[in-house]
Amino acid sequence: MGGEVSKSPEPSPFLDTPWREINWSDKQSALQYVKNYKPHIEGRQLRILLHGPTGAGKSSFINSVRSVLKGRMCALALADNTFGDSFTKTYTTYKIEKETPNTFHPFVFNDIMGLSKDKGVLVDDIKLALKGHVKENYKFNPESKLSEGDQFYNATVNPNDTVDVLVCVIPANNISLMPVETVQKIKEIRTAASQLGIPQVAILTKIDHCLEIKDLKIVYKSADMKEKMEQFSADVGIPMNCIFPVKSYSEEIDLNNDTDSLILSALKHIINFGEDSMNHKMNQAEDSHGYA
Repeated sequence: MGGEVSKSPEPSPFLDTPWREINWSDKQSALQYVKNYKPHIEGRQLRILLHGPTGAGKSSFINSVRSVLKGRMCALALADNTFGDSFTKTYTTYKIEKETPNTFHPFVFNDIMGLSKDKGVLVDDIKLALKGHVKENYKFNPESKLSEGDQFYNATVNPNDTVDVLVCVIPANNISLMPVETVQKIKEIRTAASQLGIPQVAILTKIDHCLEIKDLKIVYKSADMKEKMEQFSADVGIPMNCIFPVKSYSEEIDLNNDTDSLILSALKHIINFGEDSMNHKMNQAEDSHGYA
């Protein structure tokens, strides 16, 4: 007589130990690090350009950063939770106020129209933005790129106009569903940034839509999240240590320490990468001038 065939237990979706460490109990150190940041180059500000598919949460990430730094819920960039056409239509620079009135942190975010398979921002316009040629309030045209001679084309570029760090914002729950055309655009933008010496970071948003347990502390124990990050890294070429999962604020009315910790972890690395890039470009310019 045969007995029942025993079934192997389902593998756990979570690892025994986290594959990346984060100090969940010391948000204050990361917060103070960001608040104390000052570029080593006098008069410079760090410019962070966000790009990614429509509905990825670029504006929500900017709002979340501002909320964390202000210590209360804030809305600076207009955000929309619906999918479809990009909510952001113009080239917009966002400054974040310090505690002292009329003073700002020395880094700014630029939000742009989202990428899509057939419409959205043109890759050529993003390349121009990287070089500092796009003026504030330029309205993106999915049919025609910005050209020299246009009133929104910045012909005289100063160092503060150029991008210091490029951030690709991707919804973690839709990585495998991204059209091939959108992935190709991201790769083309990444190549252009690399040729300019601009470091690239990826922010994976909406991670709470992926995790089986609604506890952000297990994000680095999630085998699924690690697999998603590895897939995106392989698809576009951004290294794993430059990819950061976050949850942006959307429906909450109060801040949460775990949400803040992930946002600050990402922001701290963005600032460090941008500062290194800024200093490297200055050294190159000085060397070039010295040999001229």
